[in-house]
Amino acid sequence: MRVSVILPAAGLGTRMGKAAAPEKSGVSRKQFMLLDDSPILLHTIRKFQQAPAVAEIVVALRAEDIGWVAELVAAGRFAKPVRLVEGGESRQHSVENALAALDASTTLVAVHDAVRPFIDTATIEAVIAEAARTGAAIAGIVPVDTVKQVKKNVIRQTLLREHLVLAQTPQVFRHDLLQEAFARARQDNFTGTDEASLVERLEKVEVTVVPGSDRNIKITKPTDMDLARLFLAQELAAARLS
Repeated sequence: MRVSVILPAAGLGTRMGKAAAPEKSGVSRKQFMLLDDSPILLHTIRKFQQAPAVAEIVVALRAEDIGWVAELVAAGRFAKPVRLVEGGESRQHSVENALAALDASTTLVAVHDAVRPFIDTATIEAVIAEAARTGAAIAGIVPVDTVKQVKKNVIRQTLLREHLVLAQTPQVFRHDLLQEAFARARQDNFTGTDEASLVERLEKVEVTVVPGSDRNIKITKPTDMDLARLFLAQELAAARLS
């Protein structure tokens, strides 16, 4: 089984605003913000480097970022291959470009948000194992808050939490299945909110959910950085004790 990981990292990070400005390279996007003097993207790459099932990592970037990110990756001296490809104007386009760059021998494809650097190895391995069994699996958590369906600020109904899940990444799929899902989406001019939404449209397999983690946060707002610094400090402290 060959597992390739795609990290879409070509986004502009508009929700982060001015707080996204890092100290290096003049790039003001969240995936390049610094945590402990290292860009968030590199923290995420390291997590997948530690996962035994992963064979390679493919990062989709804006064309202007490829050169200097290549230098960062080279300095990281990663054991597993990290390839950089040009992304697109949307996440979907970026993932599709990376998908086209994968070797035909790839069995499973894992797509993960570049700005979720606190994914743990156990979850990565669990989602991969589940996708190997079912063809499609994602990480997800049950919401703790009551969820209301509204229309123009008026509540229409209260949704049962036991029937809901907050989708996370990684999302892992059979290579051929994901290729077909993207081809169908392109043919139909359909834009999904995540990769699972594209695969669901095929109605060929049921996408299963593996329990994720509250720590697997997606860094999108300035306030998320405070939590990210806390989580990183805890990870470093745990590493020193192990």
